[in-house]
Amino acid sequence: MRRLLVIGAHSADFVWRAGGAIAVTTAAGGTARVIALSYGERGESGELWKDSDPGHPQTVENVKGIRHGEAERAAAALGADFHCLDLGDYPLEIDAAALGLIADQIREFAPEVLITHTDTDPFNPDHPIAHAAVARARSLAAGAGVPSAFASVSPPALLLFEPHQPELCNFTPTLFLDITAAMESKLRAMAEMKAQAYLQTYYAERADHRGNHARRSSGNAAIRQAEAFQRMTPQVVDSL
Repeated sequence: MRRLLVIGAHSADFVWRAGGAIAVTTAAGGTARVIALSYGERGESGELWKDSDPGHPQTVENVKGIRHGEAERAAAALGADFHCLDLGDYPLEIDAAALGLIADQIREFAPEVLITHTDTDPFNPDHPIAHAAVARARSLAAGAGVPSAFASVSPPALLLFEPHQPELCNFTPTLFLDITAAMESKLRAMAEMKAQAYLQTYYAERADHRGNHARRSSGNAAIRQAEAFQRMTPQVVDSL
C-alpha cells in the first residue's frame, strides 16, 4: 500500500518509463498520481503536427487537447489520475511560481515514492530542467526536518526512471521492478499515446530487456518484463 507520484516533463513520459510501476502500485491497493509539467505540445507531438496543412492548420491548443485525452486515458488504464501544469515545452521554463506549484503538488499528495527524470539528457532539453525542478520542489515540500513556516511532508524516496538513451544520461540502474503481471496494462496505456506511436515498440522491447537483466540479478526465472530505476535517496532499513 504505497502512494506513488510520477512527475514528467511531458504528458507521455510516465507511460514509457514508469507505466509498469504505476500499474503494480495500484494493483496492490496503492494510490498513484501522474503530473506532467507540460503537454509536450511543441516538441513531443510529431504525429499530430504531420496532420497540419494549409487548409487545416494544426494548432497548439488542439494538440494540447488531444494530448490531454491520451494521457488521461493512459493513466486510467494504469489505475492512476493525471494532471498537467501546462508550463510549456521546448523550452520548459521553471520560474519561482512554477517551482512553488510543483512543491504544492508534492505537499498535497504526500507521496512515499517520487519518480522523475535524470539530471542529464543531451537529446531532450526539457528533461534535465524537470529533474532539477522536481528535486528542488521535493526538498521544499519536505522542509528542513524541523517545524517551519509552511506545511511539510515526510521526504519521499526519490527515484529516476530510465531515459531513452541511458548510457548518455548518467543513468545506472539500482532497482529493477518486476512488471510481468502489469505488462498488459502498460501496453494498453502505451497504445493510447498515438502522438508518439513510434515509441510503443521500443518500450515494449525495453521491458523485455530489463526483464532479462532482472532475472540475471535475482535468479527469479518467472520475471519476463521489468522497469529500471535509479534510487537517489538512501534506503533506510533495520536489517540487511
